Amino acid sequence: MSPHSKKHSHLDRLLSSAKSVTLDDSSKILILSDLHIGNGGRHDEFRQNAELLKTVLERYYLPEKYSLVLNGDIEELFKFPLETIASKWSDFYDLFLEFEKNGFFWKTWGNHDAALLDEREYRLASSLVESLKFHYGDETLLLFHGHQAAHFLWQTCSMPLLSRTVIFFLRYIVKPLGIQNFSVAYNSRKRFMLEQSIYEFSNQEKIVSIIGHTHRPLFESLSKADFLNYRIEELCRAYSVADGEKRAAIKLSIVELKGELDGCYKKGKVTGLRSGIYNNLTIPSVFNSGCTIGKRGITALEIEGSTIRLVYWYNGKQNRKFISERSNLPMKLDSTGFSRIVLNEDSLDYVFSRLHLLA
Repeated sequence: MSPHSKKHSHLDRLLSSAKSVTLDDSSKILILSDLHIGNGGRHDEFRQNAELLKTVLERYYLPEKYSLVLNGDIEELFKFPLETIASKWSDFYDLFLEFEKNGFFWKTWGNHDAALLDEREYRLASSLVESLKFHYGDETLLLFHGHQAAHFLWQTCSMPLLSRTVIFFLRYIVKPLGIQNFSVAYNSRKRFMLEQSIYEFSNQEKIVSIIGHTHRPLFESLSKADFLNYRIEELCRAYSVADGEKRAAIKLSIVELKGELDGCYKKGKVTGLRSGIYNNLTIPSVFNSGCTIGKRGITALEIEGSTIRLVYWYNGKQNRKFISERSNLPMKLDSTGFSRIVLNEDSLDYVFSRLHLLA
């Protein structure tokens, strides 16, 4: 085995052993990851968006006939026993299973909930898989949590004694001190390296990988900051050949985008923002649904027929301003007070055409 092959051996295994699902024009799939459901107490990061998530699942995705995939780190077993989680949030388990009526419900495991494999009475056990392989014509989208790209995390999850030691440390030492999720999601350098490894693997295999784990939404391998940089550059080029009226509109868009980008870099000073661009021509081979424990809302990926999109759900009362390539307006969900906006979307045909031409 070559060094390159050895580096991605765990990902090769996921690709070959993944549960297969065929997509067609009628497919409608919601992909969520990193719920980190706890016991409902003050250290439970899930509870702040629990009402939002339950509402959009019940009032939008279920009636709109979406199937559901939960892509790892759904229960926060590093900090809480499964019994306390299942007792507090049993209504969510009922809701998840409702999606089987729309087509399917699958649930992968991540590093924070790999201990589910030892739970014989787990309610969602029949839906539990390590990876899914979506077949779109002759193309493949591989869905997995993402921790498998880091050797230590994969090893921890596959070795029961080591996994129990980590859980003991986090549950009985880290949790009582109120320390936030002990995760790669909070380490910019590790996050970047893990994404890069998956990016290299996806390009090598000419597939699209859909992950979670890092809590950072990615669309076509681009982070929000990268996307904004590209969009500003495109608009600057368009400005140079536009007439007076169009120039004014383009200039306003650039000012708005710069404001969004400045916000990203200000935040980056605290979180250690790293670019999602791994080479000069970014190949659209990695997508990340983000997480549902954001301070202001939740991100998700949707696949509808031949379209893939990154969406954001939030409390409309916050009147937050979002920038989208297509200047999409927020969609209010009835009288719930919650809104959905499409942050970006594209054709899967375009995604795979670009992947094959550039990889």
